[in-house]
Amino acid sequence: MTNVPDPDQPPTVLTVILNWRTAEMTLRSVDAADVAMQGIAGGIVVVDNDSGDGSFERMSEALRDRPRIRVVQSGRNGGFGAGNNVGIRLGLPGGVRPDYVYILNSDAFPAPDAIRLLRDYMERHPKVGLAGSYIHGPDGEPHTTCFRFPSAASEFEAAARTGPVSRVLAKRTVRMDLPEVSGPVDWLAGASLMIREAVVRSVGTFDEAFFLYFEETDLCRRAAEGGWPTHFVRESRVEHIGSVSTGMKDWRRVPGYWFDSRWLYFRKAGGTGRAIGVTLAYLAGAMIRQLRRVFQPSGSGGGPERFLRDLTGHAVRQVFGSR
Repeated sequence: MTNVPDPDQPPTVLTVILNWRTAEMTLRSVDAADVAMQGIAGGIVVVDNDSGDGSFERMSEALRDRPRIRVVQSGRNGGFGAGNNVGIRLGLPGGVRPDYVYILNSDAFPAPDAIRLLRDYMERHPKVGLAGSYIHGPDGEPHTTCFRFPSAASEFEAAARTGPVSRVLAKRTVRMDLPEVSGPVDWLAGASLMIREAVVRSVGTFDEAFFLYFEETDLCRRAAEGGWPTHFVRESRVEHIGSVSTGMKDWRRVPGYWFDSRWLYFRKAGGTGRAIGVTLAYLAGAMIRQLRRVFQPSGSGGGPERFLRDLTGHAVRQVFGSR
């Protein structure tokens, strides 16, 4: 039995959908993915990330008569990357590796041609390592999913949010304007992301040290450093609700795992010194923001509670630790 793709066969796609306590939403996503996988060699694996709420049993029963779809249990909630890695490592039935892995959020619903368009784009561009879709909400409004890699400059601007600073650093911000045509970006949100198997072999899967957030940023960065760029594919359309499992929209205070992921990303991308530097850059930008509030209190805006205090405290603990 071979565990590598057959070059004489059509390219195969393994779609991975991760569930955590959203069984009904996930089943809707599976239905959309199943339609979008018609005519594409491969299969779908649904990974329950140790929901503990009956999700695994509910989905297993609902999908038991659909042989192209497997439901598996991760056994632990290790986060977004760890859960998706369970499906990626599982591969196609028989352990055969696919040509492409397609990561789809459980609250995302691809158009009938969305997966095929990503696959065909990557077939036409063999040096592209990852490709992602045009993401829009249920109302049709586009979501921001195309980004530049974070840097000290982007952290400074994000904290300052002041006209002159933002204008000077417009090309350094993490958030990008949505491209009008398909092409390269630094990284894409992981709601609908296709990964070439060669990338998995050369740079690995998601780093499981990230529980949630920054894991796709890290993967795209590692791929880029290995010569595998990421592209946005405008023609591939996916509807996305967003933040159903994480509850990010309702955060009053940023959870500790977000700070852990942020620090880990910068430390991996440039060492502890860089992680310290970008944090200081953010705090410097925040000082400018505070000065602006003195003169423009009505335009100061809001944000999560105690964010600067939590950011600073987290950085101090990372640098000095506790023995």
